[in-house]
Amino acid sequence: MVKRIEDPRQKRLFDIYDEILSDTAKRRIQNSWHFLFRQAILELMPAKELGEYFDPEIGRPTKELFSIAGLLLIKEFKNLTNSEASDAYMFDVAIQYALNLQPEQQSLCERTVERYLKIFRESEMPKQIMQHVTCKLVELLELDVSKQRLDSTHVKSDMAIFGRTRLMGIAIKNFLTQLKRHDVTAFEQLPQELRDRYEPSKGLLFGGWKKEEDWNKTRQQVAEEMHLLVHQFAKNTSHNGRSTYQILCQVFNEQCEIKSTKVTVRESTGGKIITNPSDVDATLDGHKGSGYQAQLSETCSEENETQLIVSAIPQQAHQSDAASMNAVLEDLAKNDLMPQEMLADTAYGSDENFVRCQDSQVELIAPVPGKAPEHPIEEGMLTTADFEVEVKEKRFQNGERRTEPTVSQCPGGFDAFASNYDYLNDSIRFFQDAKVCADCPLSSRCPVDGSDMLLSVTINAKQTRLIRRRRNQETEEFKKKYRKRSGIEATNSGLKRTTGLSRLRVRGKASVFHAMLLKVTGWNIMRAASNPKLLARLLKEFGGFAGLFSRFAASSTHSWSGLTLQTNVLRNIDDFEAHRKKILVATIFCLRQPTTFVGRDGDFCRLRPKRVSIGGWHCSGTVRVAFAFLKHRGTECQSVGGTVRALFGWRLLF
Repeated sequence: MVKRIEDPRQKRLFDIYDEILSDTAKRRIQNSWHFLFRQAILELMPAKELGEYFDPEIGRPTKELFSIAGLLLIKEFKNLTNSEASDAYMFDVAIQYALNLQPEQQSLCERTVERYLKIFRESEMPKQIMQHVTCKLVELLELDVSKQRLDSTHVKSDMAIFGRTRLMGIAIKNFLTQLKRHDVTAFEQLPQELRDRYEPSKGLLFGGWKKEEDWNKTRQQVAEEMHLLVHQFAKNTSHNGRSTYQILCQVFNEQCEIKSTKVTVRESTGGKIITNPSDVDATLDGHKGSGYQAQLSETCSEENETQLIVSAIPQQAHQSDAASMNAVLEDLAKNDLMPQEMLADTAYGSDENFVRCQDSQVELIAPVPGKAPEHPIEEGMLTTADFEVEVKEKRFQNGERRTEPTVSQCPGGFDAFASNYDYLNDSIRFFQDAKVCADCPLSSRCPVDGSDMLLSVTINAKQTRLIRRRRNQETEEFKKKYRKRSGIEATNSGLKRTTGLSRLRVRGKASVFHAMLLKVTGWNIMRAASNPKLLARLLKEFGGFAGLFSRFAASSTHSWSGLTLQTNVLRNIDDFEAHRKKILVATIFCLRQPTTFVGRDGDFCRLRPKRVSIGGWHCSGTVRVAFAFLKHRGTECQSVGGTVRALFGWRLLF
């Protein structure tokens, strides 16, 4: 197929929606996300990247690629099925307006939607859309991104949730079903009892179990039968390459273990396991269950009227929040959206994340995880956290320069006798003269210790940071800042409720990640569209329903409203500038054949005009007035095309 791309920034001469929508409908659509989408978002769609999958010259034209990419985005955040998306493309005027489509004779089948979805899944286009749209909205809203809050939200794919026994049972049934289909002889050689147990459908599997029976005994029996099948077909090349057998082996290794030739069920499996054979990429979060998750970073500055999600990182459910900070910071840095403050819950508050944020010049505001030391610090006693640590550059004899932390003064304000940094243990050894300590009023509370000549204390960098952070999180200043973190919980709830993020219509890592990114993008679009100031500014900048010419409609008699050219106006050549648009329209409609107009910037539009009368004037007469005007200005034109080009800088292609 040959790619078809129409730049949405190219304005049409006539906007059909100006005529088919009532005034009430126009006001509604100008205050909705459809208007924002058409004016600011559609042009960001990856039509060029999508076009690389099609031939530039040979084949039937594709659907217009800006509109198709936009439709796939709308499909996700409005939680539409493929059928509903194709219907919206053909019948929904609001969607057609958002996609810059002419409402007549649009067609799109489900198969076409599926084909474009497949291209999206196998590419980086969803991620690109998320990045470009978010940066555009941040620019339009003039958002302050210096303060952000971070959290993860759980996402379920389109799969059932199984317990461990049922999971193992379904893995066995899937393999037996495929075995029976391809090798009846091998299937019939299996024990009759085993075949009968897995004969019922997946929904009725183990349906005969009774409460008085020991469920652990049933689980043990399933584990032994799974081991039997794994062992029996391990060397059978006809079956050990099948996906159902490989899943059977993986589930067995994750759920069971062999101790002294006896099969036992593991007490704990960990999170990186198969939770449903239908979606092998879905893993387990011990707290939230099986599925996937998304790391979301949202702005939370008081200066913003609207808050947006500026980073979304799709992940499998087993990945920990603590290990996700690097990915979030890298994503924010790549899009130039780094904050100065990052609010997060205890899961992100590890010392490693605190140091990582410090290196990126970001203040992590999060409670310290874990319990405080069992032996609390006595009131009034000093700790290693009271020693002021500075970072200085050190030069070595070989010319190498390296920055390292050092302590130049003790809490009493006395200069250090010596300060040595241990790179291996990330600690500072502080030394002080015993005579200096003897004269210090804080000596009875100081943690230094040693001989009569020299006293010392080891300052562990991590321990010091944790002490300081625990002290800080008890202050009113910390509590006031941290209070805003809970706002992202409402964002997570609204995102799931509005876009269907809680449970997706797809399964598999590629499809789930694609859906997550587009749903978050759509949430940002709807949040931005709720800002009346932004919509008013776009309306003022781009206009409502105006093409190059607005407010004229064709009636059945071919009379055109809004284009009445009064005789007394046209007689005054000096007033011609005020009526350039009307003269151009009159000139266009005097043409006898379809005509292409090409602007100075290379943009073009194709027209099929008719010979009509405008305001009681024949077009040819109006063109003569245009000739007279040009002659008055000293410009000679001998044709209609020359007239149009001289007046408006356009040339005609016949």
